[in-house]
Amino acid sequence: MTADDLVLHTNPMSRGRIARWMLEETGQPYRVELVGFDGGNRSPEFLAVNPMGKVPTLVHGGAVVTEAAAICAYLADAFPQADLLPDPTPASRAAYFRWLFFAAGPVETAVTAKSLGLLAPPERSRMVGYGSFDQTVDVLEQAAASAAPWITGARFTAADVYVGSQIAWGLMFKSLPARPAFVAYVERLQARPAWQRASALDDAAMPKQD
Repeated sequence: MTADDLVLHTNPMSRGRIARWMLEETGQPYRVELVGFDGGNRSPEFLAVNPMGKVPTLVHGGAVVTEAAAICAYLADAFPQADLLPDPTPASRAAYFRWLFFAAGPVETAVTAKSLGLLAPPERSRMVGYGSFDQTVDVLEQAAASAAPWITGARFTAADVYVGSQIAWGLMFKSLPARPAFVAYVERLQARPAWQRASALDDAAMPKQD
């Protein structure tokens, strides 16, 4: 396998940082195509790959995967030798899928809605998947607090990449409260060599300030 077989279309100021970290965890060679937000994401060439014009977008041997959570799950499945899948026990698999999709659904929606001032009023909370922002944060805290040391137990998985990224960004941008369980979990994640490599690569790709 060569780097051209696995191509990440990304921007360092985007959720593409999640996909970059996941790729580093796999240990596979890959190539990066930087997509600018000054029109590059709306170019005919990129729209032919992802009509949404969104990053990250992963191309693996001609197959296209979009959405950061899906990319994490796909890579864990495509490269089982990286040991990023949960133990094959019902409890571990349940935790893996539960928290991966909880972070991609209720957490992302609740945090974004609050940032935009668009949270559902209490009387309409049954209509939205996250219920309320506070409820979602409390449940996310339970997941972080029970991580021993990872979401599914002793084994680090793709779910940790995605859930951990959501929490890390929430702490950085103060869209999540700095609860001790969140802080401790993120500290464990950021000690991983793959996280550090991915972060350094994305930081180096950031637009230079004049």
